Amino acid sequence: MVTFVNLQMLKLFSNIKNKFTNELPGDLIESVETRQVVEAAFSYINPIKPQNPKLIHVSKEVADSVGITTEELESEDFLNIFSGTTVLDNTKPYAMAYAGHQFGNWAGQLGDGRAITIFEATHNNKSTMFQLKGAGKTPYSRRGDGLAVLRSSIREHLCSEAMYNLRVPTTRSLALFTSGAMVLRDILYNGNADYEKGAIVCRTAPSFIRFGNFELFASREDTKNLQLLTDFTIKHYFPKIKSEGKDKYLKFFETVADKTRNMIVHWQRVGFVHGVMNTDNMSIHGITIDYGPYGWLEDYNPNWTPNTTDNEHKRYRFGNQPQIAQWNLLQLANALFPLIEEVKPLEKILNEFPIKYEEDYILMMHNKLGFENSNEETKNCIQLVTENLQLTDTDMTIFFRNLSQVSKEDTVENAFEKIKDAFYNLKEAKNSTYDTWLYWFTMYINELRKENPSDLERKTAMNLVNPKYVLRNYMAQLAIDDAEKEDYTLLNQIYEMLLKPYEEQPQFEKWFTKRPDWAKNKVGCSALSCSS
Repeated sequence: MVTFVNLQMLKLFSNIKNKFTNELPGDLIESVETRQVVEAAFSYINPIKPQNPKLIHVSKEVADSVGITTEELESEDFLNIFSGTTVLDNTKPYAMAYAGHQFGNWAGQLGDGRAITIFEATHNNKSTMFQLKGAGKTPYSRRGDGLAVLRSSIREHLCSEAMYNLRVPTTRSLALFTSGAMVLRDILYNGNADYEKGAIVCRTAPSFIRFGNFELFASREDTKNLQLLTDFTIKHYFPKIKSEGKDKYLKFFETVADKTRNMIVHWQRVGFVHGVMNTDNMSIHGITIDYGPYGWLEDYNPNWTPNTTDNEHKRYRFGNQPQIAQWNLLQLANALFPLIEEVKPLEKILNEFPIKYEEDYILMMHNKLGFENSNEETKNCIQLVTENLQLTDTDMTIFFRNLSQVSKEDTVENAFEKIKDAFYNLKEAKNSTYDTWLYWFTMYINELRKENPSDLERKTAMNLVNPKYVLRNYMAQLAIDDAEKEDYTLLNQIYEMLLKPYEEQPQFEKWFTKRPDWAKNKVGCSALSCSS
């Protein structure tokens, strides 16, 4: 039996609903045996009990949002329940079944290969799924062991909270545990496997339903369960949709498209590259999910991908994310087609996606540049600045953050001085791009002078959309290196900094800097494999 430290945690667990398993069909076999699971949305499976679980970091902000107190976070109950050691009596953990397209190719059944949802609970009228990543094998693990390593778990834990505080739609991470086990991984897929510390992340979301959930049923022509899943999703997560019949499913698709577009615009705003935009990694909530080989643009390179698996074709490069989002939506449209049976209305939504995206992108870039007005001149400024940023290695985060310091009264030479710290090679930038930048600043300052907001008002507004601090890969790797030695000081420090990424935070000024030279090609600091 589980003993609770006080009534509030008990209240959270008394609000467990488990609607996904109560209302959708489950796998008739309860086994971790790898297999094709048919006519089911999930398989019941318990997490494996970790050998010696230890809590190494917790997000108090997430805990508070789901009704867990600081006192409870320090309890043995919290450790046991959210590491998978204890399964509550009124819960039945499960792994989801879904399919997907991976790197543009149909992959068939995929599913939660190393993630197990332990329960769903409601707090303050908000429903949350709690899922353990790295909790052991499931029927969907294929050739995997269902486990996770400390390295990738730290990256997911930190990035989830970094993205949330950047105001980018995302899953969140409640807690990070070491499991006490050693896990064999080949980090670069080059035959040099080695043992690493095992870990478990407890992550949260309204739900973990993906495009691939719908693709699975559609691919098997299981229209009955496809409709059941879609009706369930609309009922619980899109209650504003009141229409019926085909219109209901069209509105659902349109809403998912809108949410997806919003997410991608935010990715482009902060320079985030997901790295694995497979359809099984696309949430129907329009939230960022499954943090594997991700990264932030350091030198502004639209062709950069953080995923070594994607090096050849660069399908998931920064500049291609909007197009991939549309392609993934096409696959969702194909999956929903049996419920709609009309091509044209689906095509209309898909064809509107890039048009609406361009409008949102232009508005976002106006905000990043501090423009209140929108006209041909400001749009030309946007076009030219993205071209200039590619002429020589230029740090995206530092450039846009420092751009807010430019005033209406600056000369173009003074303006250049204010952004010069963004160049990885200032001498090269001055030799090859100086005149081009002076031309751009002439345009930029002329436009600023036409606008009403003062320099201070514009700077304040720009600093709300251009972060000072992002989770650069080398920073995460430094925290990982220390954590491997059981030193979590840097992990805690980086986490605290990422809680307020738009604020100056003088105590963290050392992190407002370009990627160091040693990190440019170091494993974990530039690009990563999917096994990360």
